[in-house]
Amino acid sequence: MRLIKKRIVIQWLFAVSITPALSARAQSYDDFFAAIKRDDIDTVQRLASRGFDLNTLDPSGQHPLYLAIRDEAPKVSTYLVRQPSVKVEVRNAKGESPLMMAALKARLDLIEALIARGAEVNKPGWAPLHYAATNPGEQSLPVARLLLERYAFIDAQSPNGTTPLMMAAHYGNKAVVKLLLDEGADTAMKNEQGLSAIDFAHRAGRGDVAELIAAAIRQRQSTGKW
Repeated sequence: MRLIKKRIVIQWLFAVSITPALSARAQSYDDFFAAIKRDDIDTVQRLASRGFDLNTLDPSGQHPLYLAIRDEAPKVSTYLVRQPSVKVEVRNAKGESPLMMAALKARLDLIEALIARGAEVNKPGWAPLHYAATNPGEQSLPVARLLLERYAFIDAQSPNGTTPLMMAAHYGNKAVVKLLLDEGADTAMKNEQGLSAIDFAHRAGRGDVAELIAAAIRQRQSTGKW
């Protein structure tokens, strides 16, 4: 009986001793992801100085660097990408990486930093150039150009065969379509649905883009290029 009571007391003391630590850890976890949303660099740095793991995933499995870029927290994302301990080539359940999100958000500074740290420009499946081509804003042009300068495969195919040119034709900036055409993107490629880039443009009601692609096709045929 005495032995049983002693064990109960020990177990109680152990539980009492670890409960505050667990509570503090849970609070740090909540504070960290709340700070990312607010772009609260002071809180993130304070937690990092206390040993909080900057690679901790949120409840949905998203990496902090990806979240900071996605949620447009420039101070936190810049800080995270500069930390040697932070992983840059991490992917979520959809196969998205921080570099892909930086391309979508047109963060040239982050793209250069991520590539310098080893982020994959030519990852299989959906690639950063697909995401850059999807952005209709003016900043998508320098992003696409930068990725091509870093040897992004211009005709990268998504799992369903979609290329960056197709994405740009449907969603993106006309200037990006022209850049891809000028750099030799294949206009004849089709995805699994049998759609080409010019089909994507027509489906999106972008007649000017469809004509731009058609003109490129005619030009290549007249010069013997394909």
